[in-house]
Amino acid sequence: MSEQEVPTQAESEKTGAVDRKLLEILVCPLTKTTLKYDAEAQELISHAARLAYPIRDGVPIMLPGEARKLDD
Repeated sequence: MSEQEVPTQAESEKTGAVDRKLLEILVCPLTKTTLKYDAEAQELISHAARLAYPIRDGVPIMLPGEARKLDD
């Protein structure tokens, strides 16, 4: 699954991935911009804030202090 693809409900249940509907409504808490789902890294990417929010056990951790800074 690529960064752009969002898992279906069935895929989420099988893999522990984040629910599709949740991904559609989540935005970056700092910039309020949309996020890109990176299934391989289990992160939600905010290009505007240059941060990657981790997903742990299928739960997005939307705290800027927990996010990884993106390299240029």
